[in-house]
Amino acid sequence: MNTIISPREMRESRTSHDLSDFFAWGGDGATGYSTEGDVLVNQTSDGVDLSTIWQQAQAVMAAWNSKRSALASLISYQTTNPGDAIPQGIGGDHFEEASEFGEPTGLRAEPDALVLGYTFTDYDVASRFSWRFLRDASAEQVRSVIDRVLEADNRQTTGAILRRLFDPTQGANEFGTPVYGLYTGTDGHTPPPFAGQTFDPTTNHYLVSEQTSLDPGDLSIAMRQVTSKGFGIDGNSRLIILCNPQEGEIIAQMRAGYELNGVESKYDWIASASAPAFLTTENVVGQVAPAEFAGLPVSGSYGPAWVIESHYLPAGYIAVVATGGPNSPSNPVAFRQHVNPAYQGLRIIPGRDQRYPLQDSFFARGYGTGVRYRGAACITQIKASGPYEAPTWSWK
Repeated sequence: MNTIISPREMRESRTSHDLSDFFAWGGDGATGYSTEGDVLVNQTSDGVDLSTIWQQAQAVMAAWNSKRSALASLISYQTTNPGDAIPQGIGGDHFEEASEFGEPTGLRAEPDALVLGYTFTDYDVASRFSWRFLRDASAEQVRSVIDRVLEADNRQTTGAILRRLFDPTQGANEFGTPVYGLYTGTDGHTPPPFAGQTFDPTTNHYLVSEQTSLDPGDLSIAMRQVTSKGFGIDGNSRLIILCNPQEGEIIAQMRAGYELNGVESKYDWIASASAPAFLTTENVVGQVAPAEFAGLPVSGSYGPAWVIESHYLPAGYIAVVATGGPNSPSNPVAFRQHVNPAYQGLRIIPGRDQRYPLQDSFFARGYGTGVRYRGAACITQIKASGPYEAPTWSWK
């Protein structure tokens, strides 16, 4: 005779480890799911298998790690080193006249190399779904959490690189190696000689305009601070002006002979190839700036520099940067990642039960920053008086 067991008796007969059957975390292994008989929820309300979303999330992480914010990669270089000894000058070696019996002078390791450190910190965030939410949610609702993680990662890593560029504060990494900003003229480091020029120990690459609005002199001085050290003047690098559209509008008004704050402009601002069609009685001599550079729109050119505007950049500041292109070793800022490739980039990690990763998963990123070439950029704050102050970022 068959024994009839009531639902209450069935519930009471369950052992504690059987409670996992009520949760939809995924399946056997890192990307699979258990059978429908083992899990209460195996698809979203619109019929998308939860294991498919997990696999898609892993694919998105892989694609995301192959890209970097265009703005951040243009001024940074990825490295796994906690620090580097980098010569801060460009060139300087020379041949001497040969003699019949003499020995030529040998080149030594760079004596002016500066030891520069890079910070490193681990960051993470979790996504958590109850099985009831997964049962009633659409696939887009679940994917929206992943989209928010990607946006937060992009915002945080880009912000870290930009904050390092705009902030002169000196720090140290976990090994006690100094972590620098650009030249400040207060830490005892003097830019090395270049092209017969020598520099004062007080040379500062964080400037104040001493006016309430941007003028041509601010641009010329900032560009000269960079090019006089040998950066942005050869075929391997490009001089760019990074600014908020607020300052971009002012730059777009500048023409040779144009005067603002009593300072006359040396150059014409020329619209890039992306500019809308317009009529003019003037002729453009020379090459027009391209519509975009390394994935970033170029609004125009001013003298030797291309102007790139972004709302991510703080209003009231301009940055003149010598860039070698995306992720070039000649870029001014280092973006440090873990030496172990398994811990690099944005990672998605299954949570408490790796068989069921979707319900409780972690997103992790470890990185740090530090300036590599202290003379390869110059920041100008637009204010009437007082010392330079790093911007307060509205986003982090």
